[in-house]
Amino acid sequence: MKKVLEICVDSYDSARAAVAGGADRLELCAALSVGGLTPYQELLADIRSFSDIPVRCLMRPRAGDFLYTRQEISMMARQMEALRQAGASGFVIGCLTPEGELAGMEELMEAAGGLPLTLHRCIDVSRDPVDTYRRAAELGFDTVLTSGAAANATAGMATIARLVALREETGGPEVLIGAGVNARVIEKFRREVPGSRAFHMSGKFSVESGMAFRREGVPMGVPGLDEWHIDQTSRQAVEEAARALAEPL
Repeated sequence: MKKVLEICVDSYDSARAAVAGGADRLELCAALSVGGLTPYQELLADIRSFSDIPVRCLMRPRAGDFLYTRQEISMMARQMEALRQAGASGFVIGCLTPEGELAGMEELMEAAGGLPLTLHRCIDVSRDPVDTYRRAAELGFDTVLTSGAAANATAGMATIARLVALREETGGPEVLIGAGVNARVIEKFRREVPGSRAFHMSGKFSVESGMAFRREGVPMGVPGLDEWHIDQTSRQAVEEAARALAEPL
């Protein structure tokens, strides 16, 4: 499989920057500040107005754990059908059992309509990431996004190396390395973990709000959250990451 640089975006401007910077694929979501939620169908349509880049849509109905109710699963399935009609190239999904095992997800896989599937970072909070990877292969996922069950990919490098070796041994899903990824991290993985070839990042930087009038002390969400700066993808960060991935070893 070829090298992949996937950029996670939650806005039109971030999508444009990612495409201009050389992204191979987008993961589209909403609310990256809480780890990403299901994106808006209208945003996908707007991205499709300027690019035909592959876009995989994250399906996550709320922040928090990955133990979903029947209603949440049904809602995600309906959303997937709508996003598929709007031009989604694939989906990013994942459900766990109360014991931390990977759930079957038959309804979600059926709603994908045969499009490619990424198992998201529920693997990183599952009981056994290696077993979860094997189970994802059995279910038909073509990609597994992981930080190696750590706070970031660098901290999880040993587990990621095990998964990359397992991919090579079994022909299993691509290991998409994410969390804290930038050009330097890509260079490090390519040097130290042979076979590292797929990376996921947001490349965010902070944009100052255009608001001149600012009423302080009235939070719209979690108290203390900075509401006068907006995170967006940096075209430069994407370009640097693309070069780091393209460089011969």
